[in-house]
Amino acid sequence: MAKALKAYDVGPITRRSMPFWCVSNPVSDPFGGKVLPTIDSVQVAKLLAEAAKDGLIEMTGFHDDDLVPWDPKKPEDDLDPKSETYKTLREIKKILDDAGLKVNTATCSLHGNTIFRAGGLTNPDRKIRNLARKKVERTLRIGAFFGAHYYTYWVARDGFEVPMTVDWKNVYKWLADGLNGVTDYIEKNKLKNYIGATVEPKPNEPRGHMYLPNSGHAVGFIQSSLKRPEFWGINPELLQHESMALNNAVLTVGYLTSLKKLSFLHFGSQIKAQFDNDFPPLIGPEGLKETVQMFWALDKVGWKGVVEYDCHMLRAEADPDDPLGCRREFIKNCTNALSISLALAARLRGFSADGMTDTQADLAATMAMCNLSAKELA
Repeated sequence: MAKALKAYDVGPITRRSMPFWCVSNPVSDPFGGKVLPTIDSVQVAKLLAEAAKDGLIEMTGFHDDDLVPWDPKKPEDDLDPKSETYKTLREIKKILDDAGLKVNTATCSLHGNTIFRAGGLTNPDRKIRNLARKKVERTLRIGAFFGAHYYTYWVARDGFEVPMTVDWKNVYKWLADGLNGVTDYIEKNKLKNYIGATVEPKPNEPRGHMYLPNSGHAVGFIQSSLKRPEFWGINPELLQHESMALNNAVLTVGYLTSLKKLSFLHFGSQIKAQFDNDFPPLIGPEGLKETVQMFWALDKVGWKGVVEYDCHMLRAEADPDDPLGCRREFIKNCTNALSISLALAARLRGFSADGMTDTQADLAATMAMCNLSAKELA
């Protein structure tokens, strides 16, 4: 077994994580089918192992469905040595271990299967809520097998389109019951790998509205409704999810670090107020300044942690004639974008706005970020 890869440790970022779902994505969208052929989880693991050996990443993450199919009639197939699930998980683990790749996150998919179309942990049908909890418990076991550091709850389809049909008296109680079930299960089964759990908020999509639309809502829910609030943090998706609601990434990380609730980052790029673009980091017509200042702010407050990419390649760049090669290039592009962001943020280290107006400070910081001298502007 290979040793764990050396920590990245550049600026505020200790490790880089490329999850299974980003690499396996066949790049479909609501207006067109998949561009790339589907590849299985073992092949994805091999691509991630290559990237680790090339020095591009140190960690990965997954939804349970990214690794193995789920059969609601077999809720404990992961424990059955005769099952394909059991065998596949061990094949993947050997690939990751041999490459020294650690697992940052285990996330339960409560969005893909049509049974959860009206929600998972907040589904109005008690039987489906219980089924969702069983699926979460299976994910917690799979995460423990891989030594995942965090269990992540993405709000997925826990939301609504029509407020008049929501049981507002009980819906947040159902959500609290589901998330309290996470910590109960971890404690009962002594799953020592988990250093915490996180909520990943999102304002909308795939539902019209989500019950935890942004980081502020999520922190408030954790502090007021969960039995183990100290165990739960936030992994905001920046720039995407917060920008969909016109929130600023610097504000988000500033707020979360002040409360010691920023567990790790999900990282990509976004056009504000649009659907979830999920562009690779820095890609698209906007967001450079905001991204760089986000890392500057994290450095300034002394936060250190993992950045986990949460994006997909541009549909126009998906090459069905070279489905593995374009995926390799996508991983490289994400890593290069992070390096660019951190290098630009490092130019702002030690920046002081003393004696400047807001406009002067903003322009001076932009000059520093771009490495421009006053002489060049004369």
